[in-house]
Amino acid sequence: MAFIPKSILVTGGAGFIGSNFIHSFIANNPECYVTNLDALTYAGNLANLKTVEHHPAYGFVKGDICDAALVARILHEKKIDTVVHFAAESHVDRSISGPEIFVRTNVLGTQTLLEESRKHWQSGLVPDFRFFQISTDEVYGTLGETGYFTEQTPLAPNSPYSASKAGADMLVRAYHETYGMPTLNTRCSNNYGPYHFPEKLIPLLINNIVHSKALPVYGDGRNVRDWLHVRDHAIAVETVLKSATPGSVYNIGGNNEWFNIDIVNLVCDLLDGRLGRPAGQNRGLITFVKDRLGHDRRYAIDASRLKDDLGWEPAYTFEKGIAETIDWYLANQEWVTEVTSGAYREYYAQQYGGRS
Repeated sequence: MAFIPKSILVTGGAGFIGSNFIHSFIANNPECYVTNLDALTYAGNLANLKTVEHHPAYGFVKGDICDAALVARILHEKKIDTVVHFAAESHVDRSISGPEIFVRTNVLGTQTLLEESRKHWQSGLVPDFRFFQISTDEVYGTLGETGYFTEQTPLAPNSPYSASKAGADMLVRAYHETYGMPTLNTRCSNNYGPYHFPEKLIPLLINNIVHSKALPVYGDGRNVRDWLHVRDHAIAVETVLKSATPGSVYNIGGNNEWFNIDIVNLVCDLLDGRLGRPAGQNRGLITFVKDRLGHDRRYAIDASRLKDDLGWEPAYTFEKGIAETIDWYLANQEWVTEVTSGAYREYYAQQYGGRS
């Protein structure tokens, strides 16, 4: 029997994946109220949600997932029956230079949400409940030239970021095994698409090419990633939420393995034409830099279980997705400028003290 949520708490909903999920979910489920809890750190941008900010089925609360009293109040007052937990520090380079905030947000924040959700679920205020942990394929570590991550692959994280996400995943598992709490957990490959913060590879490439700035490529550029369009990810999360058995773990992948350097070359070539530059000009911006510490060589997701069990598979080809993504960034240069300058943070700090 399908689970039909009536009141969802989305954590980190002002971020890249969270905001895309909110857009998709509200469009598909106008009868379900969505509360977005976000601390509005540097990667949280409410401009991502302008088109839904006045929607009757949406509300925003500015706050920290480590604030147990705030989380408890939202769960109770909104009669939350679903927590979809996107909130996380997610940039690997930042985790290497400053791991503490990753442990606080990704591990302690998840534990706070789990504990307050457990109390709420056990109170009987809502007839059914789900806690949905959104995770990453990086918890599995690295692959050789062959093979794929499955749901049975042992966790072997190699960066402070992925270690903090693996710790959160283990807490979610423990709450299901210990308390019987109805949890769900997905682990996705690299996302791309609209509203992606420009420190990540694809939006960084697009922005730097537009401004004829150097394109830094780690090591030899032969690291492999599987790329998933963020809108496909949003639909996958909704599918798992409504149809999966509590306690389940699913991988979500785009069936799109690319060497990093091939992604860079592709974006360069597509933007040559769009910007009216001679063929090959943008490739001249490529600059190889010292490799990242502990840089995982290859990620590749086997998402066949999700297809076999629940019928989901990606709708986007990479060719379609990357072309749409480039066009979105070119058409939304004001958004890019506000993000890269930091202007969005000052504006929304003044506009939103938090509302529910």
